[in-house]
Amino acid sequence: MQATLTLDAGRAVIALVGNFTYEAHREFKQVTTAAVAAEGVTELDIDFDQVVYMDSAALGMLLLLNERAAGRKIKLSNCRGTVKSVLDIANFGKIFQIN
Repeated sequence: MQATLTLDAGRAVIALVGNFTYEAHREFKQVTTAAVAAEGVTELDIDFDQVVYMDSAALGMLLLLNERAAGRKIKLSNCRGTVKSVLDIANFGKIFQIN
């Protein structure tokens, strides 16, 4: 998986490409750590547009991000198909805004 970070007016957009699995944990942590550390960021938007599969490790990474984000709003955008189903089954809509 590849993850790219774009910062724009208090918003950090992290675009994911590929399968979001345990193998992506180092890259995901590196990019999300940079996003959380960026000055003035109040919202994190994780863009799942190009992700077709995610595993339970990915769910754990999102929960860890939620802890590190320290109250910042986190949005999971462009979720569909299997990814949306996994997030729904895990009740992540109670934690994150999912689009």
